Formats: sequence, structure tokens, C-alpha cells
Amino acid sequence: MTMPVKFLLVDDLSENLLSLEALLRRDDLELLMAKSGDEALELLLHHDFALALIDVQMPGLNGFELAELMRGNERTRRIPIIFVTAGTHSAERRFQGYEAGAVDFIQKPIEPDILRSKTEVFFEIFRQRQMIAEQRDLLQAQAQALQLSDKRKDEFLAVLAHELRNPIAALQGGLQLLLRKPEGPQADRIGNLMQDQMTHLFRLVDDLLDASRITQGKIELRTAPFDLRDAVLAAVEMARPVIEAQGHALSLHLGDHRIELLADQVRITQCIANLLNNSAKYTPPGGRIDVTVEDTPDAFRVTVADNGLGLTPEASAAIFRMFEQVEGHLAHSHGGLGIGLALVKQLIELHGGSIEASSDGPNMGSEFTLQMPKVLIRNGQTLSSNAVLS
Repeated sequence: MTMPVKFLLVDDLSENLLSLEALLRRDDLELLMAKSGDEALELLLHHDFALALIDVQMPGLNGFELAELMRGNERTRRIPIIFVTAGTHSAERRFQGYEAGAVDFIQKPIEPDILRSKTEVFFEIFRQRQMIAEQRDLLQAQAQALQLSDKRKDEFLAVLAHELRNPIAALQGGLQLLLRKPEGPQADRIGNLMQDQMTHLFRLVDDLLDASRITQGKIELRTAPFDLRDAVLAAVEMARPVIEAQGHALSLHLGDHRIELLADQVRITQCIANLLNNSAKYTPPGGRIDVTVEDTPDAFRVTVADNGLGLTPEASAAIFRMFEQVEGHLAHSHGGLGIGLALVKQLIELHGGSIEASSDGPNMGSEFTLQMPKVLIRNGQTLSSNAVLS
């Protein structure tokens, strides 16, 4: 937001200040007034001025002395000064004024058109400086964002190469063993391990493809009415291998009545499964995961809570950014690329919903809440949450 342009008016007579204010008043200009050089110095400490209009003849600190003090201070030395004077001055006196830092003189009584014309120049110069500063700051912020994005891309590619190499190497090794001995108990065990690695590969590639499609606006939601509890149960089955492998206790609180939602069931199930996998990975073995579905007056909510590693306030916001992983949690990522939670956020927002993360702190567990707009279905038609069903 562009800050208002400010002029400083300095005169020891109140009527002169009021006259200047009346002549210069406009909506986009803030006029600050001082009745002495000392008052002016106080204002100069706290405000950035586009122009200072200073009376020459003042008791105590006169206009020239005030200007010299302004020129001696790094903060105020570049503020343009117009001296307002009641009498004529010799060439030597005017030279003294210019030497003190004046850019011009205005004679009293003041001609309104001359005053406005001269001050308008400095108003526009200050506005242009503000615009240039804002554009500079914007370009700097964009450059920093690009640098960060480039850094994250490089880190992501390095992680991706590593994570893809692991299951591919395992598949290659398993295939060689099967070629040597294609039958028997060991072959069955190797086949199961290879299937697990293939599943892991498919999940990595699917996440990559979904992230790319969303960025390009190519995700198409296939909406239909369904029971939200069915999506939760399907997500639990998808995440069950990871949950059981970690020995976690899973508790479901789904309510006892149908919760009808109009959305893409596959994508909603995918979001909940990602949250369950996240909790399973970042909760030490033997932990607890609770899933709760709520039918509130305003929205449907699915909350996945755990007693795992927890989050700092900074991490609670960062984890929804693409390729972001919490420092200190990497040992628990199990081949994750930092895509899952970012993908959940994007998919839920495509539905008009939101996701929030909360935690009491490190090692205090985490809670993720999906909130989806409440849409009721009757006779195949979409109704708002305020509709009355009969």
C-alpha cells in the first residue's frame, strides 16, 4: 500500500501555517506543521517528507539554521527545502539560503498558483520514488522466491533420484534372484518384496503426476454424492500396511449416520490416506492415531490426530509447501518427497475446502483437519447447507 506524501510546514505564526495548509490541502497529501525549528526537528525524526516549506525569520532557530541542521543529518539531508520569506533579500542572503540547502524561495504574500505549481513538482518526484522503491522491493522479493524455488527444485531432484534408485535397485536385485531360482518359499518372499517396491514406485510417480497436473490446471474433479465415512474407511485400508508395520493403534470415530458429500470420492480418499500415512510415518512405533468425522452446521470435517513427533508453529505452515520437509523429521520420511501434504492442500482447495495443522510442539503429536464445504443432496440436486430437507 502506497504511503501518503507528507509536507513539513514550519512557521512561528499560526495564521501563516493555517494559510499554507488551506492552499495545499488535498486528499493524497498529509501536512504536518511545526511552530519552531525545534518542533520541526522532532517531526523530522519520525516522518519522511517530500518537501519542507520553512519560514526564514523565526525566533530561536531560524530557517537557515534549521536547513543547515537538516543537511548535516543523513536522514534529512535530501529533503527539498523551499524558504518562505516576507521581505526581499540581497544576492548574498539568497546565496546563503541556497548554500544552506534551499531549492527555491517563495515571497509573502504567497501567490496560490505559484505555491501549488512549485510544490506539485516535489509531490510527483516523491510519488515516483515511492513507485520505484515498491517495484524494487517487488522485484527483490520475486528474485528471492525464484532463488528459493530453484534451490528447492535442485534439492527435490536430488531426493527424487535417490528415492527412485532405491526401489529400482531392489527390483533389479529381486529379479536377478528370481531368474536364478524362480520357485520355492524364497521366490514367494522376494516376489512380495518386489511388489512392495513397485507399489512405492507407483505412489511416487502418482504424486509427481498429480502435482504437475494441478500446477497446469489439468486436474478434473469427478464429483458425485457419497458417504464421507466410506472414503475414510477406504483410506484406512490404503494406509493400513504402514500403520500395522509401525504397530500403531488406530481409533475411528465416524458417527452413526450417513454423511453425504458431493465431491470427487477418489480424491477425498486420497487426501485422507495421505494424512494417515503422514501420521504413521512421523509417529514412533507403538503410537496412536485417531480419525474423527464431524458433521457441523457449516462444514464436514475429517481430523487425523496422532501422538507423534509434533510440529513447531513455523513447521505447521511450512509443511504444506511443495517439497518441504521438517528438519529433524527426515529420518522418519521413509522415502517421501515432501509432496503428500502439499498435494492434499491443493486437492482440498480445488473442492473449495481447506486444511489446517496444529500441534502443542515437538514430540507433542499433531492434528490435521480437512474442512469441506457442506453440500446436501436431494433428488439429484445440489442444495446449500441452509436448505431444509423434507
